[in-house]
Amino acid sequence: MPEILVKKTRAEPGEASLEVTIPPDNVKAAEERATKVYQQRARLPGFRQGKAPAAVVRKKFADDIRQETLRELVQESWRVAQKQEELKPIADPHIHNLKWEEGCPVTFEFHVELKPDLKLQRLGGFRLTRTVPAVSTAQVDAQLNAMREQRAPWTPVTGEKPKPKDLVDVMIATRENGTVKDPQPYQFVLGEGRAIPDVEERIMNLTPGESVDATVRFPDDFAEEAKRGQTRDIQLTLREVKRQELAALDDAFAREMGDFESLEALRAAVTADLGKEAEKEADGKVRSELVEQIVQANSVVAPRPLVERVLGMYAQAYEIPEERWPQFAEEFRSIAESQVRRDLVLDHVVESQNLRATEGELDARIQQLAERRGMPAAQLYASLEKAKRLRDVARSITEEKVFAYLLSQSTVEQA
Repeated sequence: MPEILVKKTRAEPGEASLEVTIPPDNVKAAEERATKVYQQRARLPGFRQGKAPAAVVRKKFADDIRQETLRELVQESWRVAQKQEELKPIADPHIHNLKWEEGCPVTFEFHVELKPDLKLQRLGGFRLTRTVPAVSTAQVDAQLNAMREQRAPWTPVTGEKPKPKDLVDVMIATRENGTVKDPQPYQFVLGEGRAIPDVEERIMNLTPGESVDATVRFPDDFAEEAKRGQTRDIQLTLREVKRQELAALDDAFAREMGDFESLEALRAAVTADLGKEAEKEADGKVRSELVEQIVQANSVVAPRPLVERVLGMYAQAYEIPEERWPQFAEEFRSIAESQVRRDLVLDHVVESQNLRATEGELDARIQQLAERRGMPAAQLYASLEKAKRLRDVARSITEEKVFAYLLSQSTVEQA
């Protein structure tokens, strides 16, 4: 059987293109194998299963056989390309410029994203400062007030204009040539940014049951670019206002929040939790600073294809409309570049130092998590596996090992 020909036509850090040529004999053999598969499966009138002539099967399932043939040819070509070029792909390749005519070679291009061949000359000898700010009384008070707000019921308010932090129920309709149409109900808390400032200002001048005709303007930084600076004529009706009644901050409230005998005990627990968060934040800053120093010392570059890949993932996660992708990419490019450089550094250390999480470490971590949640480890494992989150747990363990190694190579001073 003739060889499949693969030729690299373009390469840059993080990406490559390869031209593939598959000889007609290989194509014919793949078509025959696909036809046999459909011969065995086919149930055609007048023939027992598996006994229909190949010509009849090819005519009946022409598109399916062609698709199966192409799938096999692409898979075989990809194996050849990976072996020949010693590729380190980070995802399956994209197929472009497919040409397939009867009796001729099948040709197409692989476009593939690759892990760059990174060489880090310096991983240690850095000096870092770890600063853990003390938990302030104001922080504890703010957290306690947030807890009060979470548990406070919403009580209707009558005969009174709404205030910031009130929950309002409004009806907003558009006005065109004196006609009011398309009324839509909305509920939101004033001051949380759910409505544009002009709308909130009009609402706070109404009492429940009142309406007003107004012209409102969208801010210059509004999320939808097409509406920025635009004005709309609306009719606004305030239907209901609700306000939270916060519980007194006393021992009784502390007991409602859990196993606390007094407000002081609750304050102590909140202070301890905020302290732990401050520790985590300090550790995160040290890690970020360390990665940045490694990046600068080794002149690590974020390859454009990998940056574009990360930007695409961000856009999907934030459900950004396709028409806003260019603007979104411009705004988030520096963040994506930092993410790519960080991942490249960590992946290099994982491979060079063999620090990938082991099965035993993963099992031990799941056991710890299960004990905290009061559930069997096997049940948690199955749940994580079903949600496809086992990889996230393993990645977390791996990163802990990587940073433990990297920090051991540098000096961390406590501020």
